[in-house]
Amino acid sequence: MSKERYIAAKQQWAEKQKAKGVVPRSEPRAERLPPGQKLTTGFPVLDLGIHPEIPEADWRLTLDGLVEKPVTLDWKAFNALPQVEDMSDFHCVTTWSRYDCRWGGVAFTTLYELARPKPHARHVYFTGYDGYSTNVSLAACLDADVLVATSFDGAPITLEHGGRARVIIPKLYAWKGAKFVKGITFLEEDKPGFWEVRGYSNTADPWTEDRFG
Repeated sequence: MSKERYIAAKQQWAEKQKAKGVVPRSEPRAERLPPGQKLTTGFPVLDLGIHPEIPEADWRLTLDGLVEKPVTLDWKAFNALPQVEDMSDFHCVTTWSRYDCRWGGVAFTTLYELARPKPHARHVYFTGYDGYSTNVSLAACLDADVLVATSFDGAPITLEHGGRARVIIPKLYAWKGAKFVKGITFLEEDKPGFWEVRGYSNTADPWTEDRFG
C-alpha cells in the first residue's frame, strides 16, 4: 500500500511541475470549509509556549526507525534536496481554518525516497525541538501535499509559526503537523504523541470532526 501511495504522490507532483508553479485553488466555496470550522484570514499561534531558536549551524533533521538508510540532514543538506511549493488549506482543531496557504520546502515523498522505509513500516512519529511529538499513518503522510516546510508565502517561516522547519499535512487537523521538527521516525506499531496521549484523535480528520479519541 505504501509503495502505491508513494508512486501516486510523485505523479501528482509531476503534474504540478508541468503546470509550472503553484496553482491556487478555485474561488472559495462553502464545501471547502469542514464542519464546525470558521474561516479566518489571520494565523493564530498555538503551541506549547516554547519557541526554540536553533542556529542554522546546529539544526538537524533525523530520519530513522524502520528504514534502509537512516540519515541526519543539516540545514545545507536539507535545502539541497528538491524544493517544492504547494497551496493548501489549513484547519486547526480549535475550529478555525485558513484558505490558500502557500508553503515551500521538501516533499515528504522526497524524504521517503531518501530514507527508504522498510515494507513493514506503517506509521510515522514526528518530534520537535520544543519537546512536541505527534503520530500519523504512513499512508496519510504519502499524500502529494505533505511536506516539511521552511517558507510561508515566499518568506522563511517565522519562529512563532514553527521555523526553521515544520510539517504540513493539509488533510488533517494542524496539530498533526509538528512545528520545529527535528525527527521523523518510521514505525511498525502506532505510537501516540503529545496530544494523542491526552485524548486527541489518532486520525484527526477535519471532515468528520474527528477531534478527540
